Amino acid sequence: MKKEMVEIQQNAVQNQTAVMIEIGTNLLNQTAEQTRKLTDVEAHVLNQTTRLEHQLLEHSLSTNKLERQILDQTSEIGKLQVKNSFLEKKVLDMEDKHTLQVQSIKDEKDKLQSLVSRQNSIIEELEKQLVTATANNSFLQKQQHDLRETVQNLFSMISTPNPSKNALVAGEEQISFKDCTEAFKSGLTSSGIYTLTVPNSGEEKKAYCDMETSGGGWTIIQRRSDGSVDFDRTWVEYKMGFGNPSREYWLGNELVYQLTNQKQYVLKIHLKDWEGNEAYSLYEHFYLASEELKYRINLKGITGTAGKISSISQPGNGFSTKDADNDKCICKCSQMLTGGWWFDACGPSNLNGLYYPLRQNTNKFKGIKWYYWKGSGYSLKATTMMIRPADF
Repeated sequence: MKKEMVEIQQNAVQNQTAVMIEIGTNLLNQTAEQTRKLTDVEAHVLNQTTRLEHQLLEHSLSTNKLERQILDQTSEIGKLQVKNSFLEKKVLDMEDKHTLQVQSIKDEKDKLQSLVSRQNSIIEELEKQLVTATANNSFLQKQQHDLRETVQNLFSMISTPNPSKNALVAGEEQISFKDCTEAFKSGLTSSGIYTLTVPNSGEEKKAYCDMETSGGGWTIIQRRSDGSVDFDRTWVEYKMGFGNPSREYWLGNELVYQLTNQKQYVLKIHLKDWEGNEAYSLYEHFYLASEELKYRINLKGITGTAGKISSISQPGNGFSTKDADNDKCICKCSQMLTGGWWFDACGPSNLNGLYYPLRQNTNKFKGIKWYYWKGSGYSLKATTMMIRPADF
């Protein structure tokens, strides 16, 4: 019995030992597995640490490079700031210098403007005196001329007392024509004053007919020759016409409008300077618009010796007078230049400007000018504007 108990105890010890061995074995196995896992984790951590160390090294190199670039840029900026400071100082010095110069120039300009204003006032006064003197002289010349004509007529009447012939001449003077071409074709081929009938109104108007130039038949619509007539007139005066057909006159915009809108007319402008030279411009088609359209001028086709470019402003410009401003300039060209004309923006011509005699005809902005022949400051001696049908 005692032996059996011993055996049982021994078996129990063996079983416990076996169990303990198994438990120890399991613990060793688990410990080994955990150690292996820890080793793997450590290796992974070492790999990550190595990779991060490489990245950190690369970033450190990049940072050093950027720091060097920043130092270089900072150095460049410092140099530029020094240069900029120098330039700013130089600019300030130049501004101060130029400010003094500009102020000096402005003072000189103000002095010159004041002097020019005084000179312009003196010139205008002298021009007025000259115009008055010229008008008086022209009036006396006209009186002398009229007296001579009267005496000659008296002598002619005394020397040729032929009532039938005088009646015939008087009868011819009463004949009225549409234009000078019609008079020429009727057999009247002598240049002189003829009576024209205004279309659509029946009114009669005296006009000078040139029956000699380029075959004749020309109706003179404007003539300047001696300054005897003042051309600084109103809109109504330019519309109806004014002056003396035997010397200086303006036929009238309304009559020219009526004529040039019935059929095609050509316009010839004949010019004379003070040195004995002559020139002309010929337009193959010329007409005026109605008064409602400001007597706008329309021109096509230019030939002649008074410039390859037309000195009359561009077609479609309205007519302007001192009391009717229809130009394209805020300065009112007719008041500034005097006379009625198709000014556009004061333009390169004005055949109705002030008449300046010889030796007073240069550097005259207000004179009788035709830019593309004699320039803008030369005032011409004589001008003639004439029209006739294109099919003459």
